Parts: sequence; structure tokens; C-alpha cells
Amino acid sequence: MFKHPVYKSFTILISISILIFVFGFFPNLIQKYYSVGIYIYISSSLRFISSIFPFAIGDIVYGLLIGFILYKIIRFFKKRKTLKRTDRIIVPIQVLNFFLILYIIFKLVWGLNYSRPSVSEELGIGNEKYSVKELVLLGDYFVQKTNDLKLKQSKIPTYKIDELEKISSAAYNLMEQKNSLFKYSNPCLKSVLSAYFVSKAGIEGYYAPLTGEANMNMNLPDFVKPYVSCHEIAHQLGIAYEDEANLLGYLTASNSPDLNYQYSANYEMLRYILFEIRIKSPEDYKLLHDKLSAGVLTDFKTEKEFWRKYNGEMFGYMDAAFDSFLKLNNQKKGINSYQDIVIWLWNIHKHKLKVKG
Repeated sequence: MFKHPVYKSFTILISISILIFVFGFFPNLIQKYYSVGIYIYISSSLRFISSIFPFAIGDIVYGLLIGFILYKIIRFFKKRKTLKRTDRIIVPIQVLNFFLILYIIFKLVWGLNYSRPSVSEELGIGNEKYSVKELVLLGDYFVQKTNDLKLKQSKIPTYKIDELEKISSAAYNLMEQKNSLFKYSNPCLKSVLSAYFVSKAGIEGYYAPLTGEANMNMNLPDFVKPYVSCHEIAHQLGIAYEDEANLLGYLTASNSPDLNYQYSANYEMLRYILFEIRIKSPEDYKLLHDKLSAGVLTDFKTEKEFWRKYNGEMFGYMDAAFDSFLKLNNQKKGINSYQDIVIWLWNIHKHKLKVKG
């Protein structure tokens, strides 16, 4: 029985998987040999191939994978009564082999980036935690900054995906002059195939590791799109964690010469900061909220209504859950919670804020 080829395949695949798993415990080696080594060539090659197609081929690949898995499951249950005794062992191992292959491919084409050192270390950004007073100071700074940028804005462009790709690529090229981490070759930004279903799922965008594509939900309000595009491109550069992609997205979009990109970045960061303040100090949250300009408040309302349109019932549950969280915890849990992106924003801006404070 153990002479069947499936056992040999399993032995090879499980051995490779274990080696990859163990390799993940050495972040400095991951950084040196993978993240700034072989991954750069893998991702650039995938983007080059994917950019040939005008649509998101990643969506098709994942659709085919899901279809294949469902087909195999249905076929197995239809034939389970006629399976031989040996097949009842071999079939599950074949399934394991399939998922081991997916695991290995995922890790090699992108997933090992989860084990790299924090991108904040590469950028020299500290991790000093803030007090509530300092958080409010940061919030006040972003309220003023976002208000000012909104006043300077004229009409917000109705973005097309190729325009976002072009402007976002230029923004990354500009940042590359300061740090090679931002190097972005063979741009590949795509619109998702079904913006409706993605919106229903509450997703702004996502990265497709198997094809190297950064995928955008083009149903989003236009003032959100510049930041989201920069965030998704960060994933293409091997930034796996969401808060770290937020950081690169913010730095890139906020340093762009395009005013709409600057506004989009500061608007998005303001949302994270206000969320944190709302948890830690509801009184200060109300004071800062009252300082928001009419234009910024309109954008908040527009975005809220956008998500309510696709997720009406879910939106209500989320609001209720958040209110319950505040009441049940009496702010205690919130006081001890931190979002990494807000910590990094504090560390980026704290020197000038402390002078002001």
C-alpha cells in the first residue's frame, strides 16, 4: 500500500512545507534572502505577466481553484460508497497533497513576507506608545491637516484604474528616491471583476499573491481611491500586514505632489485616529469631531452611506456592537488597546506636536 506514488509525494511536500515553516522563525534571513532578495524578482515577474491582461486574472484563478475543490468534494461524496479500502486512505492524502502544494506556492510567491522584520524598523520609525493626551494632540493635528487639504481641493477626479496606476506608480517612484523599499517596477493595478460582490463583502481592495495583482474596488468613493491604491501596491512590494501596508500607503500618498492623494491619505489616517480616540476618550472625540470642516464631514457621510448601501443590516450590527463594547468595558480595555498605524503616526509626527503642545 505504501508503495503508491501519493505517499512519496506526501513525504516530499510535507518535508518542503516544514522547511519553509521553520525558515519563517528567522526574520533576518527572510529579509536578506527572500523579501529583498528573490521575492523582488518573483513579484516583478508576476506583475509583468499579469499586466498583459486588461482584467484581474487573479479573480479567475481563484474562481477556478474554488470550482475545482468543490468539484472534487462532490465527486468524492458521490463515489464514497464504491471506493476501495485503500482509496479511503489515498484520497485524503491526495487532498492533503493538494493543500500542501498551495501552501508552498503561497509561501514562495508572497507568504514568507509575513515573517520579515517590521517595515517600521526599515524606515527608522519608533514604537513609543502614546498617552491619551498625546493621542488627542495627534488627532487635532490630523483634523487641521485634513481640513486644510479639503479647502485646497477643487473637483475630485472620477478616477479610472489606469489613471490610479499611473499616479500611484509616480508617487512610489518619488519615494524610492528616499528609500529603496518603495521601488515599484512593472506596475499592475487592476479593477476587481465584481465590484458589487466585493462591496457587499466590505472590501476596499486586495492583493492576489498567485498573480501579483493589486486589485481595487472601483465602486469606492473617488476621494478614497488614491490611498487604497497606494495601500494595495504596498502589498505587492512584500508588505504583508495591513497596518504596515497602511503605513506605506500613507507615506506614499501623503508625499505625492497630487493634492487629491495627500487628502486621501490624511483622511484615511484621521479615521484610524478618531476611532482610537472614540474608544479611549469619547469626550475628546466629540470635541475633535466638531472641529471637522463641512467638506470633510460630507466625505465621512458619503463613505458611510456607501457602505450602508451594500451592507445595511451588517452596518447596523457593527454600530450596535461598538456601542456595547464601550459600555461593557467602561473604556478600560480600550485604554490598553493600540493600533500599530496610530503608534507609527504618533512617532512620525510627535516631535513637532510636542513642540506645539
